[in-house]
Amino acid sequence: MPRCLNLTLAGAVACLIAGCATQSKPTVTTARRIPNVRTTAYTHREGGSGCANALGCRLSGQHVMSAASDWSHFPLGTRFRIADTKEEYVIDDYGSAMIGTDTIDLYKPSRLEMNRWGVRHVDIDILEWGSEEKSLKVLAPRCKHRCVRQMVAVLEKKKGKTVAQSSPNRPSL
Repeated sequence: MPRCLNLTLAGAVACLIAGCATQSKPTVTTARRIPNVRTTAYTHREGGSGCANALGCRLSGQHVMSAASDWSHFPLGTRFRIADTKEEYVIDDYGSAMIGTDTIDLYKPSRLEMNRWGVRHVDIDILEWGSEEKSLKVLAPRCKHRCVRQMVAVLEKKKGKTVAQSSPNRPSL
C-alpha cells in the first residue's frame, strides 16, 4: 500500500510541475482577427535571403515559424496565427518587396512548401503585437538601405504622433 501511495504522490507532483512549466497560449477569443491579409512565402534557398533573419538568428520552420513584413505595418516581434491552418508565426524578418504593403511573407523550410503556399489571402489572429521601438532600434543602423529608410520614416512619424497626442502642453483644437 505505501508503494501505491508513493506512486500516486509522485504522479500528482509530476502533473503539477508539468502544469506550471507550460505556458498558456493566447486563445483566439483574446486575439485580434485581421481578415484577408495577403501572404506570400519564401525560403532560405532563395537568392539573397540566406538562413538568418534580420536579427541574425536562424530562420525558424519549427513550432513558431519566421515571417517577414514591413515593420511599420507589422512590427518586429508580432506573433500571429493563421486562422485556417492554426500555424503560428513571429515577425523576425523584413524584405524590400513588403515595404509599403500589408503583405506578410511566411518562411517555409523548402522550395516545395514555398511553391505550394504561393500567394494566399488569409485571416490572421494577432496573438501579440510587436514593438515599434525594438523595430526602430534594429533598423536605425541600417538606414543606408532605401527600404529600411522608408520603414524608419513611417515608424518615426508614428512615434511623433504618439508623443504629440500624449503631450500635456498640446493645444486643443
